[in-house]
Amino acid sequence: MNIEAPKKSRVVLVEDHPMFREQLAQLINKEPAMTVCGEADNIHDAFQLIETKAPDIAIVDLTLKGPTGLELIKNLKAKEIDVPVLVLSMHDEALYAERVLKAGARGYITKNEVSKEVMTAICAVLRGEIYLPARIASRILESVALGRKGENGVSQLTDRELEVFELIGHGRTTREISSHLHLGVSTVDTYRARIKTKLYLENSSQLCHEAIRWVSEGQKVPV
Repeated sequence: MNIEAPKKSRVVLVEDHPMFREQLAQLINKEPAMTVCGEADNIHDAFQLIETKAPDIAIVDLTLKGPTGLELIKNLKAKEIDVPVLVLSMHDEALYAERVLKAGARGYITKNEVSKEVMTAICAVLRGEIYLPARIASRILESVALGRKGENGVSQLTDRELEVFELIGHGRTTREISSHLHLGVSTVDTYRARIKTKLYLENSSQLCHEAIRWVSEGQKVPV
């Protein structure tokens, strides 16, 4: 009698840093019950890969080549593609964890976590649970309890405004931001104007200074 091998959970990795992606793939493939079935470094390839492979879970970084992982999560939800997404990122958890959950992700964990917690997060999401490290969950609950009174100006930016703000902080010009995010130049100018209004900045010089200061304080890793 033939005995079928237990079915492995199939994992897609969406990460734009080859070395980290390779290390993560090795970590996952060591698990007897898991296998990496595909890898991508941008949301276009990732979307096609997920549609084709129908994985059991997608592990997604927020910073990718071109539009962000957050856009991928929103697109998957909009197209009703039912794949659990775990965000594994270097982005500031206080600012992004709640945003990715609202967009449709099932978990959030930073790249600073040890391998054991990464695997714990993957297993939890595969079981149908929502996973957040205790400290991140606590900060989100505290924010809710305070009724958002503790939010600073940057926290009030929309997802797209935040993307533009970060790119400004990394020295990108309006045309470079337009190309990177696949937006029109006039659209980027509109976002810049909205950011200045929300952060009470009087001109483009102040906007650039504030964005550079925010990035330099370690809120995000470089794009």
